Amino acid sequence: MPRTDRHPPHRPHPLRPPHHPPHPRPDGPEADLGRDVTGHREAAAEPGPRGGGRRPGEWRARAGWTAAAGAVLAFGLVAPGLVPAGAASLLGGALYTALLYTLLSAAAPRLGPWTAGAAALAAGWAVELFQLTGLPADLGRHSRLARLVLGTTFDPADLLGYALGAAAATALHLLARRPARRGR
Repeated sequence: MPRTDRHPPHRPHPLRPPHHPPHPRPDGPEADLGRDVTGHREAAAEPGPRGGGRRPGEWRARAGWTAAAGAVLAFGLVAPGLVPAGAASLLGGALYTALLYTLLSAAAPRLGPWTAGAAALAAGWAVELFQLTGLPADLGRHSRLARLVLGTTFDPADLLGYALGAAAATALHLLARRPARRGR
């Protein structure tokens, strides 16, 4: 019978790493931790809502962003009555975009600050431009929620407010990440 392997057993294949026996798995609470290809332990992933693995700090990040969204929403309901009418429009637009930013970051905590800021700004501008169709005004006559979420009339000044809100949310997120990186 002809030999099927090209290399004798004492000479490893030049393109394959040498064979290492599998590392024994530890007993006790660490038994369910996997090992990567180098034999080092991998961090256990938390199961997600659909059964997929998640990074360990992801649920904490979601909770933090959800709390931030609640704070922005509460501030947005109170603040317009505390500032002059001209500033209230800009502040309302900025807080609307900050709310979109926090909700987006809660839904996808792995997004970077620049991506989340750009997405929140694009969503805010899309809603504002959608008001040019007149459909949000029609919906607003039938639903207070639609009036709050979509607005009713187009105002170019709102576009500036959305940009300010996206810039402020992105800057705050970048500043909040700085101390965490220094401590490592």
